[in-house]
Amino acid sequence: MNSRITIDPGICHGKPCIRGLRYPVASVLEWLAGGMSTEEILADYPDLESEDILAALAYAARLAHVNRVEPLTA
Repeated sequence: MNSRITIDPGICHGKPCIRGLRYPVASVLEWLAGGMSTEEILADYPDLESEDILAALAYAARLAHVNRVEPLTA
């Protein structure tokens, strides 16, 4: 796991966060998916660094490596 992604039960209920800060990886990914650029995120959240955003993307990419995807049942 990248050293920029931390998991601490006392921070954000143990969700993966950026460097122990209260920025969940999921939030960073949602901002990017919503169309925010890295520059916009860094301007809005000065505690974050560009390497943090890259680490969030790398973390998501690693989670996406699965052997098989099962269809969801309704």
